[in-house]
Amino acid sequence: MPLIPFDDLKAEFKRVLMARGCREDIAELSARLMAETSCDGVYSHGVNRFPRVVDYIDKGYIALNAVPTLVAAMGAFERWDANLGLGNVTAKMSMDRAIELARTHGIGCVALANANHWLRGGSYGWQAAEAGCVGLCWTNTQPNMPAWGARDRRIGNNPLIIAVPRAEGHVVVDMAMAQFSYGALEAAKLRGEQLPVPGGYDADGALSCDPAAIEKTWRVLPIGYWKGSSLSILLDLVATVLSGGLSTSQVGELGGDEYKLSQVMIAIDATRIAGAGFLSGAVNAVLADIGASDPVDPAQKVRYPGSKDLRLRAENLRQGIPVADVVWDRIRAL
Repeated sequence: MPLIPFDDLKAEFKRVLMARGCREDIAELSARLMAETSCDGVYSHGVNRFPRVVDYIDKGYIALNAVPTLVAAMGAFERWDANLGLGNVTAKMSMDRAIELARTHGIGCVALANANHWLRGGSYGWQAAEAGCVGLCWTNTQPNMPAWGARDRRIGNNPLIIAVPRAEGHVVVDMAMAQFSYGALEAAKLRGEQLPVPGGYDADGALSCDPAAIEKTWRVLPIGYWKGSSLSILLDLVATVLSGGLSTSQVGELGGDEYKLSQVMIAIDATRIAGAGFLSGAVNAVLADIGASDPVDPAQKVRYPGSKDLRLRAENLRQGIPVADVVWDRIRAL
């Protein structure tokens, strides 16, 4: 598995996007976000997913040079149309706008229709936290998970991100409503690894740790069983209602591919509301208490959400980003 320097990986993404007619500024932003995602160790939604992004460009699902346009404004809330632009670009622009609204109103909410896959949702949580805001965002998806008690897939794994700013390292949770996202299943399969805990059902209806077997059935396991299923349905409903866009069910009627999604970006100006001193003290006190836990494995520290990203980021910037040979060869051939 080659180790690719950050700048080389970003340049390769940008080269392919521009070769397909993407404006340089948009290609630069999208490539940087994908390289940062890979650098933070989320390979499933960065370098591993890039060939699929290019496939969607070639199919006409992604309008490379499109940017969001305002549809309606109501104080701290705005509705925008992504116009099928590059998913990570339109999501970043939408969180930028939510942060601007939060600076004025204390809170800002942008609901986005006709969006493409935003790749790593955690990017926009980190973005809000970097601005001193609490960030909350989610997206619906194509139908890729059965509702609790069902066999056929009719709900999405609808990722949810919550971020809290912290000078020593932001606290960010980025989680699909499935125990493992399909990107995580694909990454485990590429590594030839089994999942650490069951992630779905195999063809015989048995719980399985085999990512390839779960991919074949599309029967991923919701987090918390019926709780994850319920949360997925509500996230989809809220995103659909606020954006005026498509629901997961309607995305499923587009022919099997995943585009025209509905997304929500919320920023809360926590630094101004709480005060920098109280914010820092409160967050650090909670994390210190968690860090003092008695670990099950003495060799493993009890982590907070986002701490692994910081460690992998430093390691990959120093050594290079590990990319599976088959993925790197495919990207360089584009």
